Amino acid sequence: MKFKKGDRVEAIWRSVLYRGVVEKVVEATDELEVKLDKRPAIDYLFKQNQVSKVELVKVPQFAADWIEYCEKYYWELSKALRPTYEDNCMPKEVMDWFEDCRENQELFARAWLDGYEVEQEPLYYIKVIDSYFGYINLNLKTGAYTTSTNEEPVGFKTKFTEKEIKKLDGRYWAFKVPNEIEVIGNIYKNPELLEVSE
Repeated sequence: MKFKKGDRVEAIWRSVLYRGVVEKVVEATDELEVKLDKRPAIDYLFKQNQVSKVELVKVPQFAADWIEYCEKYYWELSKALRPTYEDNCMPKEVMDWFEDCRENQELFARAWLDGYEVEQEPLYYIKVIDSYFGYINLNLKTGAYTTSTNEEPVGFKTKFTEKEIKKLDGRYWAFKVPNEIEVIGNIYKNPELLEVSE
């Protein structure tokens, strides 16, 4: 397994499992210098086969934004999880996500403690006219919307998230075309659905 500086790892030291961060990779001796999340916070040397990477959890963008907000104001995890904390301005989206299922609170806690990756929202084209030039394009300089191809020329945006589409006009959601589908003329070609003949 390849490690690099900044990777979150787990290692057993004196019969206890610890997590830490790779500070340095020593290629010549196949060792890692790891700063364990323990007191005193000093660096320990491990053979690469003695540690394993910590898999980062994936959270929605709004949860990542909430973590950043809470850390900016030096809140503890317990305060970040409580919508009733003092003048808590927890977004409704986060509250709903926490209330949706208990596992989301645990996922949030793991993200807070171990780090996280942000889930990539699916992107869609908006095809409003049955034509090669029937896709909504956003001019990034002027903010104006026009129709053209789904190819993304410099200065234009043709792929949008669900939230962006519904904010533009909720009726456009009915005209979404998944980004994974390649459009050739007026024929949709999904690479996952194509059969390969030998």
